[in-house]
Amino acid sequence: MARILLIDDDDAVRTVVRLTLEHFGHTVTGARNGREGLELFDQIKVDLLITDIVMPEKEGLELLMELRKKKTAVKIIAISGGGRQGGADYLRIAKLMGATQVLTKPFSNAALMAVINEVLPGEGAGKNAVNR
Repeated sequence: MARILLIDDDDAVRTVVRLTLEHFGHTVTGARNGREGLELFDQIKVDLLITDIVMPEKEGLELLMELRKKKTAVKIIAISGGGRQGGADYLRIAKLMGATQVLTKPFSNAALMAVINEVLPGEGAGKNAVNR
């Protein structure tokens, strides 16, 4: 299973996504913003980074830019609220900036695991697959 770095400033979103991912056997490390996430990324080995776009201290787009400047090949899923503050526009930009995949909030566990299965074939839902 995958080692995932989850970056989101919303404690509730971070908790629900972490619990879902852990249910499917993944190891999850959480961060509250892009600055904290970037520090953790430099300290731990991850297979996948899931990041919100709109956050304090360092937004997801800034994080994407810095990671891609480092030429890192880590898979990145960008998440953002579709109707809030131009979330869909942010996700389009994130994809152009190198996000492997994007996901609009709110999303179901099935949608999250489908995207992870697409990004990390064979490591997503595993034996506990969500019914789709």
